[in-house]
Amino acid sequence: MTESETRVTWDKYYRLINSAHPPIDLFEDIADPEDWLLLGSGESKTNPRLAQTIGNLDLVPEERRVGGPGASYLMAPFVHVSPDHQGRFHDGYFGAFYGAESFETALFETVYHTQIFCAATEEAPGWIADKRELIGKLDAVLTDIRKGFDDLLDPHDYGRSQAFARERRADGANGIVYPSVRNPGGTCFASFHPDVVSAPVQGHHITYHWDGRKVDMFKVLSDGSVYAISG
Repeated sequence: MTESETRVTWDKYYRLINSAHPPIDLFEDIADPEDWLLLGSGESKTNPRLAQTIGNLDLVPEERRVGGPGASYLMAPFVHVSPDHQGRFHDGYFGAFYGAESFETALFETVYHTQIFCAATEEAPGWIADKRELIGKLDAVLTDIRKGFDDLLDPHDYGRSQAFARERRADGANGIVYPSVRNPGGTCFASFHPDVVSAPVQGHHITYHWDGRKVDMFKVLSDGSVYAISG
């Protein structure tokens, strides 16, 4: 089946990211795109700490860089990349910004990967992973693979999906909208550039509970409420 380009409009998208460190606000101070030239030169190239914070700006075309409130959340997945951290639609040599149409879908997507990590590291039972909820808006033309592309949705092998993403990105696509693999019935997107979606605002802080076999609960840190995770 041939993929199509579809305008996807969501009043809210949800993304859950690790919250072990406070957010980097460097990109929040960039309002004029011309300022990126200053940020990517001079002191940043001779100051290892600043360079590490900025990441590799060369991976983001100048015309697609963003600044202002929430910009750090959008820029980070594209300037801090590594082959050691791959995903379904990015290979570690280019980045992607992932989101879901519901909190539940974002939860199940991240719980899956947290469980793999905890099992591999033989994590002791307990509250083990703090997450930051991000909420934004999506209104973009994306490559739509919600029907007829099961070969790109393998639960474990990302080879074909990464190759597909490389091709679509090279052809100028904004990103991909696809069925959630971890939450049947849910929908996710992967954007190829930081300007594809609106800058998110921070929602809840939550933490995951590992029972030694699976993530079975999450807690909202602001009020201490605890919710079971089934499935």
